[in-house]
Amino acid sequence: MRRSVLGLVTVVVGLTLAGCQIPQSSGSTASGGPSLPSPSVVTKHWKMPNLVGTGLQKAQDDIQKLTGNGVFFTSSHDATSKGRHQVIDSDWQVCTQNVPAGHTITITSKIDFGVVRTTESCP
Repeated sequence: MRRSVLGLVTVVVGLTLAGCQIPQSSGSTASGGPSLPSPSVVTKHWKMPNLVGTGLQKAQDDIQKLTGNGVFFTSSHDATSKGRHQVIDSDWQVCTQNVPAGHTITITSKIDFGVVRTTESCP
């Protein structure tokens, strides 16, 4: 029991120090005001940019900047079908993107880039 309470206190202190709020189940905040809607209710939409030809790191940074980190994670795969992993993203360039430029993306979009090394040509 003592470990459980200590663990909970540690989590609450960590969240407080990180500037996070613990969600209230009563529909109000600790100050008594109304709680904010969950992120799934407040959905933002963005237009997917054309990132073909850019470096993988820049493409990832551009998506994060465009969405204010709403879409923080993007995936990538070796466009040559050799199965190589993109360990240093700046060593890779974007050949394809699964979401076409101009299409709408949201926080739930799964964006994947087909990439090759910067010293290679796209297939």
